[in-house]
Amino acid sequence: MGENAYDCIVIGGGASGLMAAVTLAKDGKKVLILEKNKELGKKLKISGGGRCNITNAEYDEHIFLKNYGDDAKYLYTPLSAFGIADTFSFFESRGLSLVVEARKRAFPITQKALDVFKIFEKEIQKYKIDVKLDNPVKKIIKRDGLIDSVETSHGSFKADNFVLCTGGLSHPETGSTGDGFKWLVDLGHSVVKPTPSIVPLRVEESYVHALSGTSLSFMKITFFVDDKKAFSKKGKILFTHFGLSSPLVLNCAKQVGDLLHTGFVTAAIDMYPDTDIGSLDASIRNTFDQYKNKSFKNVIKEIVPDGMHHVLLDLLKQYISAEEKVHSITKEQRRSIVDLLKSFPMTISGLMGFDRAVIADGGVPLSEIDTKTMRSKKVGNLYITGDLLHVNRPSGGYSLQLCWTTGFVAGKLRK
Repeated sequence: MGENAYDCIVIGGGASGLMAAVTLAKDGKKVLILEKNKELGKKLKISGGGRCNITNAEYDEHIFLKNYGDDAKYLYTPLSAFGIADTFSFFESRGLSLVVEARKRAFPITQKALDVFKIFEKEIQKYKIDVKLDNPVKKIIKRDGLIDSVETSHGSFKADNFVLCTGGLSHPETGSTGDGFKWLVDLGHSVVKPTPSIVPLRVEESYVHALSGTSLSFMKITFFVDDKKAFSKKGKILFTHFGLSSPLVLNCAKQVGDLLHTGFVTAAIDMYPDTDIGSLDASIRNTFDQYKNKSFKNVIKEIVPDGMHHVLLDLLKQYISAEEKVHSITKEQRRSIVDLLKSFPMTISGLMGFDRAVIADGGVPLSEIDTKTMRSKKVGNLYITGDLLHVNRPSGGYSLQLCWTTGFVAGKLRK
């Protein structure tokens, strides 16, 4: 085997590519990783806000796979080859313990994504995997129905097999610029156009932007299309300088995106979802009795969530003066407070783009992949993994588990 010839070339050194390369090398294969960036694992190192949500610790595969919607039927076999328990074993057997947090999200106990990457870095050294950085692939050469070689910025490389792991379009600053999609079309695959599927929401109102950095726990948000209720979700909500974020909001993005195509989308936050209107009014009345000689501006903090009083005071000024003594606030004025707390209004003007996306969907439909092996049904020596696959999934560890699973299965090179 010549210097530039390999058993397998892995194109892309992200999560699934690293898993594929390590699996290949552990089985004795001569492996080359070609990476366009000046470093491996660039997106992996910033995943989960730098904490890396490695997987979701839902060990019932039927429940776990429901999170992949219609694609679940394709994923039973690969997940049985490398599932959640295998992910835990992979990292913990190499000295990195995992900790399970809310919604079964699993993180490295160190809370550092860099430590996840270091596990792969050690494996690359251990198995003497060749790595060529700052070396983007320019062209994939196909002969007689198979890939023969790849041309890069620094020469041509041949292999018996190729694993394509270049990622989708989320976080383009890490090099995920959709190169693989273009090659896949050239190789005969159909590619579903990507959309940012797990992204924050852009909100029109300036008073929402003024709340940037404020978070509300255990709230209910309801979305409307042309004033008709579409759906509701409960959880934590984070206000940002452009609108709304948090895992709850991110996981609503695809549904909200679909709504935006059908009409005018608004949302309302219920800050007291477990308290009915009558009980909330009684609670406010009791608070006013307690502070009856104080002005409204000095009491509002007692009845609204932390960080919200300035904006709510401004929104309520058409009904109640900030200087008004609370003992003189009428039942009707009090009802305006209750209504705002139970239905804080916003206009959803759009989704943030790929630059803000945690995950972008799009890619090769799983119907064009033999998911027992992750081998292309179009090209006999091509394997496709990770974010190049068109699989919708929520945040919470499901995306990286898809990478570990498909990377491992592809790394086994079964025909």
